[in-house]
Amino acid sequence: MQSQKRIVKVLALVGVLLVFSGVVAHLSSTTTLIAEEAPQVAMENAVQTSIAPMLVDNPYVIADIAEIASPATVFIAVEWPAAEVAPNERSVPRDPFGIFDYWFSDPFMNRQPSQKRSAGTGFIIHESGIILTNQHVVGNRGENQDITVVVDVPGLDKEYKAEIIGADFSLDLAVLQLINEDDHAFPTVPLGDSDETRIGEWTIAIGNPYGEALHHTVTVGVLSAKGREINIMNQSTGRPVTYKNLMQTDAAINSGNSGGPLLNIKGEVIGINTAVHSQGQGIGFAIPINVAKDVLDELITTGGVSQAWIGIYQQNLTESTANQLRLPDNKGVLVLDVIQDSPAAEAGLQPWDVIRRIGDQDIFSIDDVAAVISQHEIGDEILITIMRQDEMLLIPVTLGNRPDHLR
Repeated sequence: MQSQKRIVKVLALVGVLLVFSGVVAHLSSTTTLIAEEAPQVAMENAVQTSIAPMLVDNPYVIADIAEIASPATVFIAVEWPAAEVAPNERSVPRDPFGIFDYWFSDPFMNRQPSQKRSAGTGFIIHESGIILTNQHVVGNRGENQDITVVVDVPGLDKEYKAEIIGADFSLDLAVLQLINEDDHAFPTVPLGDSDETRIGEWTIAIGNPYGEALHHTVTVGVLSAKGREINIMNQSTGRPVTYKNLMQTDAAINSGNSGGPLLNIKGEVIGINTAVHSQGQGIGFAIPINVAKDVLDELITTGGVSQAWIGIYQQNLTESTANQLRLPDNKGVLVLDVIQDSPAAEAGLQPWDVIRRIGDQDIFSIDDVAAVISQHEIGDEILITIMRQDEMLLIPVTLGNRPDHLR
């Protein structure tokens, strides 16, 4: 009897062990299944979050962009009418000590006229042959310059004459029209959106550094900065010109690149190469393409860009000047001179007036004056508050259009 009970207990224990082992086996298999699946999910998430966004999968994307944009990039050569050389500008070397100049000089010597030349780059934006470039490369309309454009496209590779249909000095922009007698359809390059550009994105410059011998040179860099302001000495006027809101790039830009396209990785023009830093390496500047797009229609249809203007020469106030004029503070700008027949002259502004407010905006610098005027159009009337000899005056001025020779 006891043996039977012992057998039953053994069988019961075996059954419990079998049940327990089944549960353990089930749990262990489930655990193994989870252990196999979990790393797979984690790896997928890791891949999605750790891989940096790729710009392109094509290692030849720069070459492809250059191949597409180069045919629309042209070499521009300009010759101005010859100018007579002044008598003291001799074509023969002068005696450094001045001893023999008098005895060997010939006051009746025929003077050879000097020829002014310039060269640069441009790019075609319409198949009819409309080209965008820098104003400092080609000058203004009516200067009787001879413009030659070299197009490097199979079947169209020859020299074309071109004429200026619009130019603006202050923006350093010019639009040319190829004289297209055979009605050829020229290759073009698309215009992008410079406002959407990001610091650090790839940039590609195409141009003709140092003349036609190095035509269609391609350089690559990044967009180094935006909103740069630089001063450049204008060779014709001898006065510095301030350019604002320029794009900075380290893509190599040299003399002759002026007017050429600065492209993004999509092959779109985002800037117009215009200047280099005289003391730096890898520091070039370009006009944002949106600046050109904003005035392109006006340049083509009217030949220029209208600019609201009051007609004064001005400077920022210093503490010393403010004390001399017995002003309560340094607020305002000082009128140095009033241009004859300008809106300011017609309104009665005078030298030594201090502009304190325009409309309802306080004026602290000449940049404030420019900013307020840029918000108005030609023909608008603005109220200028001035200080004149301890007297506060309110003068209405009707804005005019800045003359071409003062741009």
